[in-house]
Formats: sequence, C-alpha cells, structure tokens
Amino acid sequence: MSNSTLLNGLRVAVTGAGGTVGQAVAREALQMGASVALIDMKVPEALRDLSGAKYYTADLTDEREIRQCFEEVGQIDALLNIAGGFAMGRPVHETSDADWDQMFDINVKTLLHCVRQAVPGMISRGNGRIVNIAAVSARRGQPLMAPYSASKSTIIRLTESMAMELREKGINVNCVLPSIVDTPANRHAMPDVDHSKWVSPVDLAHVVCFLASDHARAIHGASLPVTHLS
Repeated sequence: MSNSTLLNGLRVAVTGAGGTVGQAVAREALQMGASVALIDMKVPEALRDLSGAKYYTADLTDEREIRQCFEEVGQIDALLNIAGGFAMGRPVHETSDADWDQMFDINVKTLLHCVRQAVPGMISRGNGRIVNIAAVSARRGQPLMAPYSASKSTIIRLTESMAMELREKGINVNCVLPSIVDTPANRHAMPDVDHSKWVSPVDLAHVVCFLASDHARAIHGASLPVTHLS
C-alpha cells in the first residue's frame, strides 16, 4: 500500500480544521484517500471546495454544539483532535483561575467533548483511531507557561488512559508531541529565530495521518515527539 492510499475509504473527522495544522492534516488525509469532516468555529474558504471534504461549524468548547455536530457528521473511523491553543502566561503564583480555565478549555475540554461523541460508535464497530496533539513542552514544566504545559501533559495522560481502556475494543489512541510548528503566528511572535528548524505543518500532518492508518494498528498509547531540528 502506498502512502497515497493509507487512509483510502476511511471517514475522518479533523477538529481545529481552520488552523494552520488542521488545514495541513485535512489536506493530507484527503490526499491519502479519506473522506474528511472539517470541524471548527470557522472553516477557511480555501477548504470549503475540497473534493471529499465537508465542513461543520461548532464551538468545540460547547458540549451541546459538539453533540449536534457529531450527529450531523455521523459514523467516523478516525478522530484527529487537532484543536488547541497556546498562550504565554505569568509565574504560577500570579496565574489566575481564568488563565488555567482558558488553556484547559481549549486543549483538554475540546478533546473530551469530541471523544465522548466518537468513541461509542467506534466501540460498537470494533474499530477506530484517535490521534491527539500534545507538545514536547508537556514532558516537563516550563517557566511562564504552566497552564499550557499542564494542559498538554494532561493530554498525554488521557491518551495513555484511553489507549489502555480501548485497545481490546479495536481502537488505537496515540498522540504526537510537536516542538515549535512553523505557523504564521509563531513566525510573527518569534521573527528573529531560524524558522527552518521548526516543524512544518505538512511534516506533522504526515505523522498524524500515519497514526490514523491501519499501518499503526500495533501502536497504543504512544507519545511521539515530532521536533525536526528545534
């Protein structure tokens, strides 16, 4: 089987499809033969006319909206939880509840809302793939970004727990740990560094889509670093 057909015939949901990484993952999944549900608050015009893709607008932090969204999406074979965000903060002793809530809402609750809707169908069919996005910075604490690091560390633990709970039911759950991804926002925030060492969204998409494929059926609960040279 060639890389271009790794996801042939599969129904894949991509959350956060409007972001730079989400767009790359959606395009890669389509190129690999999947039909793709694009889920986000807003989906860019550039994705709306892609053959094999259909977009759904929903607030991923709102469980009611996500429930309605997945009712429209219907049966899926793979859930790619790309939605998330980053924010620098203050020292832990100066970090507010709102700061913690923001990072856990967009990085953890969005994931939980989606797996609650997707997993029961996967269990009933005895097959499924879930790929989550954590971060290299989740492996140890970082200064001035405790809420972000903690939320991404939570994703690793959730991935491991779900993998153990679901592997006997035919469902693979894994996550990737990118370092700095080469996005317009990151280039704007760090204009003077060597961007060539960052992870390209396309390279990250290759890894995500591999984990969503049958070629990764022996992998359960992995936290795979994707760092390029950064």
